[in-house]
Amino acid sequence: MLHRRHAAAKILAALALLISMATLPPAYSFGWPAYAIILVTMAAIARLPALGLLGAAAAVLPFALCFAVMIALAGDPARGVWLIIRAYLSSVTALLLVATTPMPELIAGLEWLRTPRFLAQVMQFLYRYLIVLIAEASATRQAMMLRAGSAPALRFRQAAAAAGSLFARAYARAQAIHRAMVARGFDGHLPTSAKAHFQWADAGLLATAIVLSAGVRILLR
Repeated sequence: MLHRRHAAAKILAALALLISMATLPPAYSFGWPAYAIILVTMAAIARLPALGLLGAAAAVLPFALCFAVMIALAGDPARGVWLIIRAYLSSVTALLLVATTPMPELIAGLEWLRTPRFLAQVMQFLYRYLIVLIAEASATRQAMMLRAGSAPALRFRQAAAAAGSLFARAYARAQAIHRAMVARGFDGHLPTSAKAHFQWADAGLLATAIVLSAGVRILLR
């Protein structure tokens, strides 16, 4: 199953698919069903709900549509359509990677691939303390409701004040967390759990993804 494979293998496999789709010329955009079949098959192997995955990937469509409209107005509607399809398939690929790889394993896989330590640390802090920021926002909203008796639509000045208060609370919490980490011996590197070994099955997954990606490109030439 994909869930058991090494995170680095899944990252490289997803990267191979993304590069293959990104470099496919619009003239060969009719080959997109091949990529869709690959992704749906991988979702089925991972025992993920294909319809739910495809529905969640549609969140990227409004942003892609804006650029597609501009490209179409510039006189190249075929490229605009292919941009929408490519953005959607890329979103499915990213969601498939995230759905089969827990965030700690994903970050460990990036470190295994020698990703810059600073970038990996930013991702770790964002993952670990996003819930803290959400809690601060919830506390701010609850305080506003207790003082106002309801949650009416905020005017611009009120929204700006609420955002400033949230930033101040989050900054104070970040300073407290940093002091606690330094007191516990933080040396600029966050420890990770036991690292999995790259096995032959992981190499097989990566080789399969590369062969399929290259095969689609060769057949569409």
